[in-house]
Amino acid sequence: MKLSNYFLPVLKESPSEAEIVSHKLMLRAGMISQSSSGIYSWLPLGLRVLKKIENIVREEQDKAGVNEILMSTIQPADLWKESGRYEDYGKEMLRIKDRQERDMLYGPTNEEQVTDIFRRSIKSYKELPQLLYHIQWKFRDELRPRFGVMRGREFLMKDAYSFDLNLESSESSYNKFFVCYLKTFERMGLKAIPMAADTGPIGGDMSHEFIIISKTGESEIYFDKNILDQGEKISEIGYEDNLSTFVQNFKNYYSASDEKYDQKEFDQNVNKDFQMTSKGIEVGHIFSFGTKYSESMRANVLDGNGKEGPVFMGSYGIGISRLVGAIIEYSHDEKGIIWPNEVAPFQVGLINLKSNDDKAKKIADEIYSSVLSLNIEILYDDKSDNAGVKFSRMDLIGLPFQIIIGNKAISDNLVEIKNRKTGEASEIKIDSISDKIKELIF
Repeated sequence: MKLSNYFLPVLKESPSEAEIVSHKLMLRAGMISQSSSGIYSWLPLGLRVLKKIENIVREEQDKAGVNEILMSTIQPADLWKESGRYEDYGKEMLRIKDRQERDMLYGPTNEEQVTDIFRRSIKSYKELPQLLYHIQWKFRDELRPRFGVMRGREFLMKDAYSFDLNLESSESSYNKFFVCYLKTFERMGLKAIPMAADTGPIGGDMSHEFIIISKTGESEIYFDKNILDQGEKISEIGYEDNLSTFVQNFKNYYSASDEKYDQKEFDQNVNKDFQMTSKGIEVGHIFSFGTKYSESMRANVLDGNGKEGPVFMGSYGIGISRLVGAIIEYSHDEKGIIWPNEVAPFQVGLINLKSNDDKAKKIADEIYSSVLSLNIEILYDDKSDNAGVKFSRMDLIGLPFQIIIGNKAISDNLVEIKNRKTGEASEIKIDSISDKIKELIF
């Protein structure tokens, strides 16, 4: 994409309403535009990142053997009345009526809807387990929406659901998602720590949050330093392996957010030298809730003895739009965003500092074409702004690598390649650019 054709409304100053780094930088970098309180439109740069994250999440769900569906955003209230959650959920739920005066709602989550889908379709233990997921927009009418996409009212979420015959099988499904989440976040360049969590309005007996360490996190987190060394070879773990031992290795170490934290328990389980306290951001949450929904909604199957009983269920969420903000909180500097390569809107930014020089323009056009031919995403700043503006804009939007065309491109056939994260720069012969970019990206 050429910048002269791109919709990138960057701002020089941070808007006054932005409180945290990710909110400030997303507005400044022209990634989002606020529609109303806690509701944002995604602009081209932000949408590219959102789609990158969505694709990683989808790929890992598919590898784990989870089936993708797409449930509606609007749900009938009758399903929630059946489960008993309609009145309990509170004012976060947006309740509406259709023209026939039937009670409807904009889904804040999908346990009831997916349970209804399951009970209509599955009647025998022979068809279990069933793993379903979808990626869909949700709405929760937060009392105080804040922090941009980190705590907005409308958000994009991957939510998955497991259906098993018994508790033992249900725990296997839980472990599969536990491992899937660690793999997913690692692919995004994040180190996520699983932590014992409160089950909240979802309910259930077992729950884990996946939290990344961040100075501007929402929660206080408490954990054994040794847990950071777990899962180093997560990419080598297969979903057909015995996952219970791997997951138990994480559970053996104390880790909890402020909702579950207990100082006495912390002191009993963790040596003072290994006690860690920090701020953290939740990027995923998994729940095992047994028969909570299947009993009330009669989602039953026949077992091997012909006896009917409720299935055991779990739900597993990843906030995809929230992750955009979380990654920025995790990876930025005073100049702007520093995108991990896997989720960057473009891998390379091409800056022509001599945009009015015909020879420099010809060199830039040739480099642009050669990088595109490698199937590498590149944003070419072909505008006639001064060098300071070009550098500031490119640093702000945080693309992993910059190719800079200046005087030496004309006089010595040299261009500069800069690593956005490290700031390291090196001069490369123009005819070596393609090989160097391939080496850096792949």
